[in-house]
Amino acid sequence: MNKKLTLSVNQEVITLSKKFAKETGKSLSSIVEDYLKSLIKHRKEEVKYSLKLKRLIGAVKLPLNFNEETERKAYLVNRSR
Repeated sequence: MNKKLTLSVNQEVITLSKKFAKETGKSLSSIVEDYLKSLIKHRKEEVKYSLKLKRLIGAVKLPLNFNEETERKAYLVNRSR
């Protein structure tokens, strides 16, 4: 079931968005809906990191296969030596 959504957007963004929609053969509503869906999907796929690590994200580049728990355990083992 589709419902209406009212948005306040800068006039230039509206103009350029309508032009983009026309060029791509899509409705502005479908473009906005697809974008919102992608945000939701991305959010669900985010890895759950501790608060300390979340504060570092963006400041430190982590490898794709980074596992916080494994690294923490390795650090604690090495620290105690």
